[in-house]
Amino acid sequence: MSNERKNSLTYADAGVDIDAGNAMVDAIKPLVRATRRVGADAEIGGFGGLFDLKACGFKDPVLVAANDGVGTKLKVAIETGIHDTVGIDLVAMSVNDLVVQGAEPLFFLDYFATGKLAPGQGVAIVKGIAEGCKDAGCALIGGETAEMPGMYADGDYDLAGFAVGAVERDAILPRGGVAEGDVILGLASSGPHSNGYSLIRKIVELSGLGWDAPAPFAEGKTLGEALLTPTRIYVRPLLAALKATGSAVKALAHITGGGFPDNIPRVLPDGIAASIDLSSFTPPPVFGWLSRIGGVEALEMLRTFNCGIGMIVVTAAADAAAVEAALAEAGLPPVRLGTVIRQEGAERVVYSGTLTL
Repeated sequence: MSNERKNSLTYADAGVDIDAGNAMVDAIKPLVRATRRVGADAEIGGFGGLFDLKACGFKDPVLVAANDGVGTKLKVAIETGIHDTVGIDLVAMSVNDLVVQGAEPLFFLDYFATGKLAPGQGVAIVKGIAEGCKDAGCALIGGETAEMPGMYADGDYDLAGFAVGAVERDAILPRGGVAEGDVILGLASSGPHSNGYSLIRKIVELSGLGWDAPAPFAEGKTLGEALLTPTRIYVRPLLAALKATGSAVKALAHITGGGFPDNIPRVLPDGIAASIDLSSFTPPPVFGWLSRIGGVEALEMLRTFNCGIGMIVVTAAADAAAVEAALAEAGLPPVRLGTVIRQEGAERVVYSGTLTL
């Protein structure tokens, strides 16, 4: 008996719909076009994205690159069917890492992988990516959509993002000279951003609430909507403050996974530490709810979440008022969190006061 098939297979028979992919590309072209900026004006659809660095006016630029994903926050988007905000998270996690080195984000590329392409879902995701790029002032110059049946369960998808920025060589952060007595400022987060969602999902399970239940900590929103609040993008206010204050900002730290104790020491030289007054800021209500329902202790909260502070700014005491004023003028007034202290021990972040959860 012959094993030959009389009707030949197609790629669609294997679960990959080329026509759906092409339809999605056509649908997202206006979204991508809206992110154009100086240096990037080509249409998507080529084999690579082009960017003209000379057109941006840099004199002695150093390129800075970063990549990241959204983590298990994507599971919340998938389970709620809300897909138009995780793209903002995707951009934010990379461009916030660029700006802490003093870099202006120039362009962004995304990677979207799914088991079965649903063009409407894909367009919603790219809509968020484009919105994030516009907020950060960078161009979405390309990306990849991969349909991989058998790799992902129905409805599941994953995202990765790649950002490139530039900074003048003499303006790279952190600068040398972070020292005892420097002031540490904090910029508010919009919530958990894109970190700690494996724990958040476990706490939601413990709570017994569905994603469509009213959020106990956010009036007028469902639990799913509240927990999908996108990551704040700090690029514009920070670049404005850097421009307005010259070399006053010594260092910036993006508070992501690992919270205060893992991220602040990354910009501190040996022999010094950050002294943080936990009573200097009030975490948004979401963190109190997570702590109470999950029984999560304060120190564990601080090493898992940003607890309401998504960005750290270090400046000399003499320059602190000017930096505070510049950030406030840019729309993001900081709080004074503490100071840099001499510290020979292993602890690089020490706390005083009480975290109000």
